[in-house]
Order: sequence, then structure tokens, then C-alpha cells
Amino acid sequence: YLSKLATTLSEDTIIFCGVNFMGESAKLLNPKKKVIMADEYADCPMAHMVDIDTIEQVRQENPDVCVVCYVNSTAQIKAHSDVCVTSSNAVRIVKALPQSKIFFIPDNNLGHYVASQLPEKTFIFHDGFCHVHKSIHLENVLAAKEAHPEALVLTHPECTGDILELSDFIGSTSQIIDYATKSENNTFIICTEMGVFYELHQKNPEKKFYSVGHRQFCPNMKMVRLEGVKEALETMQPEVNLDEEMRQKAALPLEKMLKLAAR
Repeated sequence: YLSKLATTLSEDTIIFCGVNFMGESAKLLNPKKKVIMADEYADCPMAHMVDIDTIEQVRQENPDVCVVCYVNSTAQIKAHSDVCVTSSNAVRIVKALPQSKIFFIPDNNLGHYVASQLPEKTFIFHDGFCHVHKSIHLENVLAAKEAHPEALVLTHPECTGDILELSDFIGSTSQIIDYATKSENNTFIICTEMGVFYELHQKNPEKKFYSVGHRQFCPNMKMVRLEGVKEALETMQPEVNLDEEMRQKAALPLEKMLKLAAR
């Protein structure tokens, strides 16, 4: 969403407060803009959980496969994919694809969720995962439900299947915020990264939101701090630079996603 938003701005410099793949995505869609990371060491482990050799092997064994790449991936991996998806549009994008065989990378849990919504498609899954969402365990959610029986469980699809099964709503971060804001219910158990709580409280000060455990945070996103933003503004570094040939290849699946999403 932020990378797409950047294409609509007149400013030619972007300070990106996020992890590396986010800054890369912004550069892919905004090649003429200067993209500066607020922290060059903020990274996403899942983005590195698939490699080119694996993709090519699956292509050789399945000539009719479509490689669907979650945006939480490196530019290099995007360059070897057919289309990108976000957690909010994954089902819609994959459903719109003409191919029936899908290799979903890198997130296993999101891939299985998409597959559960599209039984007409055949999926090949990868073993990547988000360590934050994988650390949300069933017993923690059950304990939270017991403590707050009136609460609805709102869950990100990067969580494991057993969590999704007992959830009242499954969606991306923005979809969770929208659902909670529009809901007549006043109490929620939130199964995603803790950063979402700020926005939930801002939009719903009268409602109550509960976490499900102490490991519900991303240490990489937390590396982005005000001091880093200040330094980035002062030095205009570190800048995101991508090889132009790779940038063009990696931009294609992102652009295809945006076209399919606009239908």
C-alpha cells in the first residue's frame, strides 16, 4: 500500500520507515524517486526463506505453474516470480489468474489460507513463515478466549491454520483495523503484530483490545526509531539502489498485481 501510495506523490524523495523489502518495493514502483531507509539493518527473515534455485526447480517440474510471490520478499525473488500479492488481495489475485497450478512463496501459512478459499486451484506450498505469527500458539488464544469470552478473535492469515479455524475474522492488518472499527462488538483478541494496537486504539478509544502473548512483536520493525529517521533526513542515506535490469523484471509482478487488483 505504501509503495503504491508513493506513486501518487509529487515529492521525489521517500524516507521509508519499514524493513528492507518494503523500501525495495517502493523503489520498484517509483524508479525515478530517491528511496531512503530509516534503518538499513531492519530486515524481514521470511523475505529470505526462498531462493531462485527452488523456484526454477518447481518451474522445471511444473511447466504450467504460476509463481505467486507474497510482497514480503526480496526484489531478486520478485524478479523470478509471475505475480505478487498482499495479504489483503491474495485470494482475489490468485482467483483471477488463468493458471490453475500455483506455487505460493514464501509464506506457507498465507499460502494454505489462500488455498482453502480457492479449492478449484492446485497449490504447491513453500516452507517459509513469519516468526511473529508462527509464535502465536493455539493455547495462548484459547486462554485469551477463556479470559474474555465476549471478545471476537481477529487474525492475520500468516498465523497457523489452527488459529485461523477458531477466528471470527481473518484479514490483513488494515482489514483487521477496519473490521474492529466498524464492528458493533466492543472487545477483541488480536492475533497479529503488536504495532497494530496503536491504530486500533486511535480509531476506537472506547473499545478493548487484547493480545495473546509476549512474543507478538517484530524486533526488525522495532529497529525503526526516530533517531534513525532524523539521521536519514540529515544524510539522505542509506539509499535503496537496484540493478536496473533486475528492477524492471521485479517490477513486472508488482505491476501485474496492481492491474488485477484494479479490476
